[in-house]
Amino acid sequence: MQKVYCVTPLYNDWTSCVVLADKIRQLEKEHSGFMFNLVIVNDGSVTLPEEDIFRSENIKILNLKVNVGHQRAIAIGLQYVYNEVNDCDAVVVLDSDGEDRPEDIPLLLEKTLKIQTIVFAERNKREESLMFKTGYWFYKVLFNTLTGKKISFGNFSAMPVNQLKKVVALSNIWNHYSGAVMHSRLPYSKVLLDRGKRYSGQSKMNFTSLVLHGLSSISVYFDSISVRILKFCFYGIALCFTGVFYILFQKFFTEKAIPGWASSLIMIITGIILQLFSVTLIVLLLQLSSRKNIDAPNTKKYLDFLED
Repeated sequence: MQKVYCVTPLYNDWTSCVVLADKIRQLEKEHSGFMFNLVIVNDGSVTLPEEDIFRSENIKILNLKVNVGHQRAIAIGLQYVYNEVNDCDAVVVLDSDGEDRPEDIPLLLEKTLKIQTIVFAERNKREESLMFKTGYWFYKVLFNTLTGKKISFGNFSAMPVNQLKKVVALSNIWNHYSGAVMHSRLPYSKVLLDRGKRYSGQSKMNFTSLVLHGLSSISVYFDSISVRILKFCFYGIALCFTGVFYILFQKFFTEKAIPGWASSLIMIITGIILQLFSVTLIVLLLQLSSRKNIDAPNTKKYLDFLED
């Protein structure tokens, strides 16, 4: 029998988590080959649960000292399982609100245990509003433009225990879990799944939180982004100089009328691009120089955040 630990971050949404816990308990009845355990990372919730279902021996609640955010809560849960659990075969990461459907966990587990790599749930149908879908589309375009990578999945994933020891050593999982896995070049796969509906209430993620969450995934690729910006600056400078030469050619070798402000505007734009190029180059060099300070992977950082 395969022992699976499901890690889920939670903040003031115990009502949804009750449904999640019950559905995971049903999964164990339907799939006799798996034994499920639920690790709830309580990310500084105002209230604590009172329902009897949370007193089950298969459920562990990690109460954090302060609210650290969704991604860091996931990192804490993963490091907890890695350090404190000795009989784990696979780990599942999912949200507690129902948008990551527990019914899809067996499919993720089947593939991850077969190919022994991390498997993410790639989104097929989404239940969000049109505004959210539009914003998510812009986010994917921005991510692809700045990093050169395509992202079509979130945190819902499964991994065998031999991959867990590599993931918990990644420093970027404290910033963005799925982005860190992509950036680390660890092997991963995807399964096309629909996104579910929330069990109860409204999302705790407001517009600011969503923007910061998206930028966090992009920031993981800071080095690559700096290089791409430098490349775009080169293209911009070349384009500006081409425009200047074109105007000079038209002015001295043809009889066409050239506006007096055209060359001045091009020179101003060139100056702006040069400044952007200089700032980006300096930031990139500072970032690369920081690599000389090598920090050993810390897989027990989670202990600093636990209240008990």
